[in-house]
Amino acid sequence: MRLVLLGAPGSGKGTQAARLKTELGVPHISTGDMLRAAVAAGTPMGLKAKAVMDAGQLVSDDILLGMLEDRLTQDDAKAGFILDGYPRNLAQADALDHLLERIVQPLDAVVKLKVPSEVIIGRCEIRFKAEHRKDDDPEVVRKRLAIYAEQTAPVADFYAKRGKLQIVDGVGELDEVTARVKHALENESAAASG
Repeated sequence: MRLVLLGAPGSGKGTQAARLKTELGVPHISTGDMLRAAVAAGTPMGLKAKAVMDAGQLVSDDILLGMLEDRLTQDDAKAGFILDGYPRNLAQADALDHLLERIVQPLDAVVKLKVPSEVIIGRCEIRFKAEHRKDDDPEVVRKRLAIYAEQTAPVADFYAKRGKLQIVDGVGELDEVTARVKHALENESAAASG
């Protein structure tokens, strides 16, 4: 299964990906986690990304695509993957299509978790208090949501036009949301094989 999870920052993409990876037997690939690891390791790219992330901005497409290509060509991703946090804009969606075509790993499905902004801000405030991640600061989250609305939301239309998009309600108990995502994936698999 080659899956992209879409949704605003704080919508639960990472949580759902972590829950699905074992069941699907594929790695959860989070561009946010890859960036945070590079920042923690103090790599040149990590230091450059840190300044951008701390300001609530998005890291450049070239950096992310290069990191992603390295990751998707590793052995554990050959059977599939769950992408979380990428693509975030139409240029990235197009670049991802070309990358996946080149490495012969076409997407099976795209699931968008739909969560109201007020719920997301509340979730991120809780996480900010617990983990002190700068990108969960309520002011930074508001900026990220504005960027998401402008740049990332149109990505859903990109995949809808290709017949790949499933929209799932991302509000509720974790098990309920996971069940909705799995149901959407079953529907996508049935549609693809039928």
